[in-house]
Amino acid sequence: LGLSERSLYISIIDLYSIKPFDYEAVARLARNSGNKILVVEDHYAQGGIGEMIRSAFCNTEIQVESLAVSELPRSGKPEELLALAGIDAMAIVKKIGQMI
Repeated sequence: LGLSERSLYISIIDLYSIKPFDYEAVARLARNSGNKILVVEDHYAQGGIGEMIRSAFCNTEIQVESLAVSELPRSGKPEELLALAGIDAMAIVKKIGQMI
């Protein structure tokens, strides 16, 4: 089942860069989403947005989880590569299910 079939609604932020980071806006959205943030990155986790978000909210009640590429990239169609990396829509739905 997708998120809407489960009556789960999320906010999406296209946070394409770590600077500038609007801490208050992200915190407000997190509070409106049950104090949960899921970061999905199409690159390695090291040095990425997930690390920055996790660091920004480390001493708060906000739970931060992330999905990122963890293996060497391969060749293929975009949807195949997203699935292979575990950052496609199904992986996101599964991770959100685990978080709630």
